[in-house]
Amino acid sequence: MSLLFTILAFVVALGVLITFHEFGHYLVARWSGVKVLRFSIGFGQPLFKKRLGKDQTEWVIAALPLGGYVKMLDEHEGEVLPQELPRAFNRQSVAKRFAIVAAGPIANFLLAILLYWFLFMSGVSGLKPLLGPVKPSTPAAFSAFKEGETIVKIGNEPVATWQDVRWILLTHAIDRDPEVTVETANDRGEIFWRKLDLSSVDTGDVDANFLEKIGLVNYQPIMAPIIGQVITSGAGYRAGLHVGDEVLAVNNKDISNWEELVKEIRAKPGQPLTLEILRDGKTMDIPITPDKAIDGNTEIGKIGVAPKIDQEAIAKLLVNVSYPAGTALLKALDKTWEVTFFTLRMLGKMVLGEVSWKNMSGPITIADYAGQSAKMGMIAYLGFLALISVSLGVLNLLPIPVLDGGHLMYYVIEIFKGAPLSEKAMAIGQQIGMAVLFTLMVFAIYNDIYRLISG
Repeated sequence: MSLLFTILAFVVALGVLITFHEFGHYLVARWSGVKVLRFSIGFGQPLFKKRLGKDQTEWVIAALPLGGYVKMLDEHEGEVLPQELPRAFNRQSVAKRFAIVAAGPIANFLLAILLYWFLFMSGVSGLKPLLGPVKPSTPAAFSAFKEGETIVKIGNEPVATWQDVRWILLTHAIDRDPEVTVETANDRGEIFWRKLDLSSVDTGDVDANFLEKIGLVNYQPIMAPIIGQVITSGAGYRAGLHVGDEVLAVNNKDISNWEELVKEIRAKPGQPLTLEILRDGKTMDIPITPDKAIDGNTEIGKIGVAPKIDQEAIAKLLVNVSYPAGTALLKALDKTWEVTFFTLRMLGKMVLGEVSWKNMSGPITIADYAGQSAKMGMIAYLGFLALISVSLGVLNLLPIPVLDGGHLMYYVIEIFKGAPLSEKAMAIGQQIGMAVLFTLMVFAIYNDIYRLISG
């Protein structure tokens, strides 16, 4: 069921993003007087098709939902009747062709703005930026951060949630800023300014555990070692652990909270253990061997269980941030620009070798994120859609032949040259573009598979 849910969330996300992208091409083509022959969501065998409108445009939903296209009347793709030549795409001015092609990525940016606008108006929930135990021998420890302090501001940017902290520090790390000033406050109202050294951050560290690697973790209430979820593919499921089991000891070592249990399990990858548990008032021993997984460069143990969450304690750590419509729109515009610029910087630094290519994600990772965000609720899922919509817009604007950005590059050359590129030049460009895209896809899928294998 979990896999089916993830696939469904991924397909819905792709459907929304592709539809908006292609509808941008479609609308501007119609406004420009170009005849649209087909509007397709997906490739391959049509599952649904219907002709509509005075042009009898064919609307198609196809079997492979990994893209889409708008097919326009064009002399390069078939014979065009003399009376319809003025409506052929290739007969339009370069300005109109440029607008039609650019409309797809622009539609993705507009979708992101609309989604962020809605999110900022309805309220975005997040964890308060309250610090948990500061890891020793890390940049945060050297800067004297203390458990229980609340992060108020990073540089000149105020923060409201833990997500804000991660995003702002990540942008500083990507920009190779050697130091950033962080303002914190303790529960007595005392204000502190810490100089956080980011010079030791490696380009391969900008992943989900980025903050943990520099010594910053969010505060978490002490959780009892009671199992709240058992993953069906994990060692805990195979060993017979149940939801509600309380772990009393690991190899005769007493366990008083969930953190102690995690510490013991992580330290014993692939080693047989005995868990003493309390179930329905009775104690029993459960033999178990943690699965091996890779965390960074370290091999750790995992048994595939999650704690029982104290919802009341977690609710005290959450904050909901919302804005009036006008302010929310400005925040949405700013957020879309921020994500766009960050994505471009990441791509540029990958090309220059300043950021590891392992940060690139492929369809498997994106599908996983789609499933995870959908399980968290509609707000999280819409936030995921906005982020991916920006990424899709940026990707399509890259000057790579076969992408929208490649066609726009051709039109810019045409403007300066005074004539279109030759058929031969564009054919060579298409081959180069396909090779580049194939290489990027290989990198992305390799990263996906590596993440799956390493847990």
